Amino acid sequence: MKKKVDEFKIYEKYYEQILQEVKNDPYAQSLGIQLTEFEAGFAEATLEVQSNMVNAYGTVHGAIIYALADHAFSLACNAYGKTSLGLSTTIQFIESAKPGDKLVARATELKRNYRTGFYRIDILHEQSLIATMDAVSYRKDHYFIELDEQV
Repeated sequence: MKKKVDEFKIYEKYYEQILQEVKNDPYAQSLGIQLTEFEAGFAEATLEVQSNMVNAYGTVHGAIIYALADHAFSLACNAYGKTSLGLSTTIQFIESAKPGDKLVARATELKRNYRTGFYRIDILHEQSLIATMDAVSYRKDHYFIELDEQV
């Protein structure tokens, strides 16, 4: 019988390696998304809306809000060093944003088991909730960092 792995211990022991891997996201970097908090099962990322990120009505394009939320989700579900992929997301747009607004996405782990993780991502402008996303991750057997045998 396989011994159960304490993933929080992996997060603590390999924090720097995990952080280096997850923050190196070319798409997020191209949008100017910044990682501001990274913990086991929680991540916060920010984005300042640029003038090229708006739709025909002058408000931020939904794809930009989704990209920010998806990035925070990815950070939170990969915090344990185990390769996790988005399986399902549902986003609700509540308010609009405009160029110059600083958006914050906070992804919080609600529940995690061997194969799946459940997350809530809130996207805010200042203290106003502008969108919320529910997300499910699929957790592979593979760890994207090199683990010691003692883990």
